[in-house]
Amino acid sequence: MAKKVPSERVHHGDTVVDDYAWLTVKDDPETIAHLEAENAYTQQMTAHLGSLQETIFQEIKGRTLETDLSVPTRKGDWWYYSRTEEGKQYGIQCRVAADGETPPELKAGEPLPGEQVMLDGNELAGESDFFALGTSSVSPDGTLLAYSVNFTGDERFTLKVKNLVTGETLPDEIPGIFYGGAWSADGTTFFYTTVDEAWRPDKVHRHVIGTPAADDVLVHEETDERFWIGVGLTRSERYLVLSAGSKVTSEVRILEADDPAGEFRVVRPRKTGVEYGIDHAGDRFLVLHNQNAENFELATAPIDDPAAWTPLVEHREDTRLLDVDAFEDHTVVHFRRDGLTGIRVLPASGEPYEISFPEPIYDAAPSGNPEFVTGRLRLGYTSMITPPSVYDYDLRTHELILLKRKPVLGGYDPDDYEQFREWATAPDGTRIPISIAVRKGSPRPAPTVLYGYGSYEISIDPSFSVARLSLLDRGFVFAIAHIRGGGEMGRRWYEDGKFQQKKNTFTDFVACAEHLKEHGWSSEVIARGGSAGGLLVGAALNLAPETFAGAVAQVPFVDALNTILDPSLPLTVIEWDEWGDPLHNPDVYHYMKSYTPYENVDGRIYPPILAITSLNDTRVFYHEPAKWIAKLRDTAQGGPFLLKTEMDAGHGGRSGRYDAWREEAFALAWILDTAKVTQ
Repeated sequence: MAKKVPSERVHHGDTVVDDYAWLTVKDDPETIAHLEAENAYTQQMTAHLGSLQETIFQEIKGRTLETDLSVPTRKGDWWYYSRTEEGKQYGIQCRVAADGETPPELKAGEPLPGEQVMLDGNELAGESDFFALGTSSVSPDGTLLAYSVNFTGDERFTLKVKNLVTGETLPDEIPGIFYGGAWSADGTTFFYTTVDEAWRPDKVHRHVIGTPAADDVLVHEETDERFWIGVGLTRSERYLVLSAGSKVTSEVRILEADDPAGEFRVVRPRKTGVEYGIDHAGDRFLVLHNQNAENFELATAPIDDPAAWTPLVEHREDTRLLDVDAFEDHTVVHFRRDGLTGIRVLPASGEPYEISFPEPIYDAAPSGNPEFVTGRLRLGYTSMITPPSVYDYDLRTHELILLKRKPVLGGYDPDDYEQFREWATAPDGTRIPISIAVRKGSPRPAPTVLYGYGSYEISIDPSFSVARLSLLDRGFVFAIAHIRGGGEMGRRWYEDGKFQQKKNTFTDFVACAEHLKEHGWSSEVIARGGSAGGLLVGAALNLAPETFAGAVAQVPFVDALNTILDPSLPLTVIEWDEWGDPLHNPDVYHYMKSYTPYENVDGRIYPPILAITSLNDTRVFYHEPAKWIAKLRDTAQGGPFLLKTEMDAGHGGRSGRYDAWREEAFALAWILDTAKVTQ
């Protein structure tokens, strides 16, 4: 490695020397040379895995129905769906004319009769090494499609508009926009967001179709650096909703969708610590909020006074309300209880009830319900052994109708596998749920991959993975640690794993690994996590490197302290509501310094580590894992410590499905080799 002059800074009386700060200069030829040298070293150290990687890639590919299509979703006069074709990297968005509530019959590998192709991602991608869609939104009358494209991975998109009647792409083109957007009721106007210098979505603009982008009107600008903004359209298509939110506070503005040139009005002014969202339900609004309700409460509000909230579903200590969907004749509440998700239906007339599911651990959620007037509820369902499944729930007969279960080729049988829920005990006595999947009859204890995240109240729910079968079929145990900082057990679970309680996240993860060993599940544990889950992996290795046989950290947030100290970086000021503000608060500074992975690497023996990152990631910069691996190699014992940088990708890694499968096959081959399972 090139030796450069270290940076030196003083924070709260503490002198910080960063030997690898030079790696933050992305356009320095020496930085690129360093990353390319690391890639060459990783290639050299993993060259013996080429055959195994190819085998696993072929397993993933062989289990996947490459030419397939999604279950069509009804919206207006059309059924909308996407499909894939063998040999092609990207999906194709299509529609067919609709008649009735029953979706058209699906035939594997065949387009539906009368199909209209709206967007072909393969044609849009062309020869680009990276391609992503930021939005794809059809106007309420079904005649126009607003979509946005990106070819670098930096999450900055160019908006285009297609006439779905004539097939022509209109002259409208707006560069530099963020995800999402919303149509006015008459389809004449599209609202979109742009970002500030820190790449925070802070502005909403109004674009009239057929006019120059230079004439677009700035509708709203959010000046508080802690808040992101976005814009959407209610399911009823009656109201545009402009939402501003920090990690802990919300503020919503609404505007009649048939008056796009009008002024948005505030539902209720922001109050620190109060989060709320709104949906339109005929003669009233529905408001999901946490005002004096830690796990959230569902309220109603009059159309002419949306700030007057009356409880509809009151707060419960054991149930976290996640989301609400308003329909003409019913309301659907998505919730979480006992570490599992659930769905509750509130009919306009009749008693509320919950939809039941048969497996002991699973994940279920409303999915794809754009129609306001409907007698069916579309929902998605999966578990660790049940592939993703699409159901329609008949609201009249209460029947669950299976429309499609994702095909898994090669003779997959769920009965060959088992799933379990275990509970580890954290150092403070808290019981931590673990979800486990194994192949029946596999000898135990066995090599184990333990996956975790544990931040932002994001829950890693039990779900299915085709790629994971390549581990289970080789005798591995796969486990998910539902640690504090996530949302699996409600809002308190999240609060107990952030700010000055953040270390609970890491000690919970170590406790889960130790539980799996002590209770006969695991002979050795390989940790895996991405983004904030990469911080988890790095911190857990610093706490107990001897507990783990290896670790895979993908786009890992391992240099958290230096990042959160720099308010000029994307996300930093927003993140102060998650981690604390180390720049202005010495207690937060010293607490963060005591756990961030990069700061706490020492001379102990660490297990082998594979870090995977992307040069164009705008959320966790490439230099965080680059600095971490450099420090590990110069300071720690053990290893090897490897860094693989995708030079043409962003936070989500490679964009094409075959490229993504190869990337996953590489990680799985490394895991198998580290556990000395090489068949």
